Amino acid sequence: MENGLDNDSVFVEVFGNNPVIKVLDFLLTFADFDYPMTEIAKNSEVSYSTLQTFWDKLVKNKIVVKTRRVGKSDLFKLNTNNPAIKQLIKLDWNLVKGVEEEIPA
Repeated sequence: MENGLDNDSVFVEVFGNNPVIKVLDFLLTFADFDYPMTEIAKNSEVSYSTLQTFWDKLVKNKIVVKTRRVGKSDLFKLNTNNPAIKQLIKLDWNLVKGVEEEIPA
C-alpha cells in the first residue's frame, strides 16, 4: 500500500471495513498532521465522493477540525482536543497493545 498502513489495522479489523472507520483509522494513525480532503480520501482508500457524503458530520460533531487553508484547499486533522477523540485514541492504542501482547517474543 502507498501509505504504509496495512490493510487489516486492528482498528478496522474490530470496527469494520467501512469508509468512516477507514477515514478515522487514517486520521488516528497520523493525528499530528493535517491534510486536504483529497489526501484523506486517497490515504484512507475511500473515494472522494464517498468522503463527501459523511465529512460534514465529522466536522459538525467536532471529530475533525479545519487547521488552515493552503491555496484553494482547506486542511483538516483529527480534533485531539475533543474528549471523545481522546478516548478513541486510547482505545486504538489499547487495541494495538493487546494484539502486540498476544504475539510471542
